[in-house]
Amino acid sequence: MRRTDPEGHGPVRYGPSLPGDGLPVLPELAAHLAAAAARADAQPVGGPPALLEAACGYWTRRGLPCAPDRVAAGPGAPALLLALTAALAGDGGDVLVPRPCAAWWAPYARLLGRPVFHVPTPAESGGVPDPYALLETVRRVRAEGGDPRLLVLSVADDPTATVAPPELLHETVEAAAAEGLHLVSDETWRDTLHDPHQTVLLSPAEMLPDRVTVVSDLAGGLLPPGWPAAVARFPAGEQGRQLHARVLDVLTALDARIAGPLAATAGYALDEPPPVIDRREAVVRLHARVAAAAHAAVVAAGALARPPQAGRHLYADLGPLREPLGARGVSDAQELEDHLTARLGMPAPGGHRFGDDLGALRVRLATGPLLGGTDEERTECLTSPTPLELPHVQRALNSLESVFDDLRDDAQRWEPPR
Repeated sequence: MRRTDPEGHGPVRYGPSLPGDGLPVLPELAAHLAAAAARADAQPVGGPPALLEAACGYWTRRGLPCAPDRVAAGPGAPALLLALTAALAGDGGDVLVPRPCAAWWAPYARLLGRPVFHVPTPAESGGVPDPYALLETVRRVRAEGGDPRLLVLSVADDPTATVAPPELLHETVEAAAAEGLHLVSDETWRDTLHDPHQTVLLSPAEMLPDRVTVVSDLAGGLLPPGWPAAVARFPAGEQGRQLHARVLDVLTALDARIAGPLAATAGYALDEPPPVIDRREAVVRLHARVAAAAHAAVVAAGALARPPQAGRHLYADLGPLREPLGARGVSDAQELEDHLTARLGMPAPGGHRFGDDLGALRVRLATGPLLGGTDEERTECLTSPTPLELPHVQRALNSLESVFDDLRDDAQRWEPPR
């Protein structure tokens, strides 16, 4: 019997975290944190001035100029998204998100009692809804008495690891603007493009500057995942000023402050000194190679997966292997998660964690666990010119390939004779 409420797998408490880089902390970051450890005073809600100035510099270098009075910092992107959702939709508005989407987006709307409506994404990429599906969803929600106000999207996406083409983004942003939606652009992974010379990434804030708030969790490319820090950039104009003020009110009510030592370290990282840039570029190159190898193994076994373009993960659809999986007792995403987690020896969250259909056999695979089991092995991956040839990486990739090859072989036995 297919489970409908699996024990121990709640959508909030047990949601999968951001894919980590699997690497030791950059020594310069650790030294900066240690140097600031004596700071005992509580930081201002929304972040201290030095951190806000650093965030402005970070965005200005990416073509998104801003002023410190339109920036806020918090202890991780979820706190900022919760505050934004409360400010924009907490009094009765509805929230729209792509299907699939980052695992942490929808729970915060539901905590506020707000409905969340998933909008399909096109075949070539995730993170940004299909514009026609968006318009139809808005029409249907309004016809049923709803009030859609907020669209959350990501150009560089978790879980699909794809980057939305500029032409699709432009059409979706135009559709959202026509319907009066405010957009929250999660740009956590924008600095992790596997091939930045061939992949064009645009922010919705470049297209619709007065209706887009940008959120970036620094765990994407600047800080370790266990150091919670994030920044938000608000639109210019009076509406942006009012939204910034309401978000600060919510953060104050939650006492959601970034810790002093971490605020200093986040400011240092946002200034992007050479050690931070060099580490980020090395990490991106490493995970791009490992993700490409993992993608090849998954596709060779008969599964479907978009080629990963950003981040430290890939999103696989095992629908073509449904029969052999069914013979192993796997008929939905939760059972697939349990099966692959046990077989691979690493977390393999099912697509239902990301708002996908429970019945679809989809899973997110992170590349961090493939880098080795010790800090020494992981560091070796970072410094080696040929990381895929390291024995511990080869073993990890061979194990992944073996699990998927077993499913492929079973599928071939299921094929009727010609």
